[in-house]
Amino acid sequence: MAELLRVPEVAADTAEVVLSTWQLTEGAAFAEGDALVAVETDKAEVEISADSAGVLLKTLYEPGSEVAVGAAIAVLGADGEHIADVDALLTELGVAVARPAETKQPVRREIPESRPAPAQSADRGGRIFASPLARRQAKEAGLDLAELTGTGPGGRIVRRDIEAAIAARRQEPPEASPQQAESPQPAPRSDAYEDVPHSRMRRAIAARLTESKQTTPHFYLRARIQVEALLALREQVNSTGPVRVSVNDLLIKAVAKAHAAVPGMNAIWLPDAIRRFHHVDVSVAVATGGGLVTPVLRGVEDMSVSAIAGRMRDYVDRAKNGGLRPEELQGGSITISNLGMFGVAEFDAIINPPQAAILAVGAVREEAVVRDGQVVPAEVIDVVLSVDHRPADGALAAKWLDAFTKTVENPLQILI
Repeated sequence: MAELLRVPEVAADTAEVVLSTWQLTEGAAFAEGDALVAVETDKAEVEISADSAGVLLKTLYEPGSEVAVGAAIAVLGADGEHIADVDALLTELGVAVARPAETKQPVRREIPESRPAPAQSADRGGRIFASPLARRQAKEAGLDLAELTGTGPGGRIVRRDIEAAIAARRQEPPEASPQQAESPQPAPRSDAYEDVPHSRMRRAIAARLTESKQTTPHFYLRARIQVEALLALREQVNSTGPVRVSVNDLLIKAVAKAHAAVPGMNAIWLPDAIRRFHHVDVSVAVATGGGLVTPVLRGVEDMSVSAIAGRMRDYVDRAKNGGLRPEELQGGSITISNLGMFGVAEFDAIINPPQAAILAVGAVREEAVVRDGQVVPAEVIDVVLSVDHRPADGALAAKWLDAFTKTVENPLQILI
């Protein structure tokens, strides 16, 4: 039986999304789990997938449209279903069908309305075909999509086209006017600058983190952890395991162990209660071209280290290509943010609301430590735990950080 596909609540406090790309054409069949449409939220580009097999009977919005959360965006039929009069079905389902004179033009982001586009990247209506990632990169670089030639399927402008245009622009010498050719020009001013317009994601990140610092009472705990045993365990696991495991993968599992040892930290603050979770869901900060996203690993307490590594590799790949699903960005009580690969020794991270904590991890480095009264070299990392003081007080957070430290310094516990 036919039903409406509505925009889900893909992120907290998100009132609308931008419909980026339909993954199927009208009349196309799909299987359970297939991506139906890509939308851009305040946090990332995500895909809305099918709950069951069926057929895409009709799309109600064009790519580039801004759509409210909860709004119907398509009509889905059962597997093999055919509807003769889709407009009548829409009326039956309670969706008004606009007459041609009443049809509103969808809001198109980053798409020139008046300039002609190359034939290979635009349809007869002048709409430019470009991937959501390419549109965002073009806007940040100040490129006009109408002046680019797409090399993707059907002439679509894709990321490599934007990167090629940026590289070509850097190599082009500046054009000199006749007057400039006759007289030498002064050297560029030392205070020259470039304004890069805010992307939708960057504005959202700024607003969310500003709100977090203004409304969430942060406090911070620091620890220096010796990791020789952890590094040795990683080398042993990678020498025999099917999937290469990173230090961060092991730390994610250690976070789950600490949550199991101190369950009071596995909680978030709500207006009327402290919500405590029965399973450990951990968000992991992933850098993309447009900003940070935090996909969630669910049930980490039951996952093997190799399973964590495999899932994280999948998340990173899809985050960079806008392929994360809405449900993969929701939930969790803690985030782990690791800047060690950039050589950062220590940093304080801002809590990702409504979570209760974020663990900032620095680089592995050699330091002098005291063991049995002797000063010896050791491999260490510095971590900083940022905590929301509303659901957790200092003593509780200190117990958690102690449990985490002991797990990392005795890493066989991670595999048990």
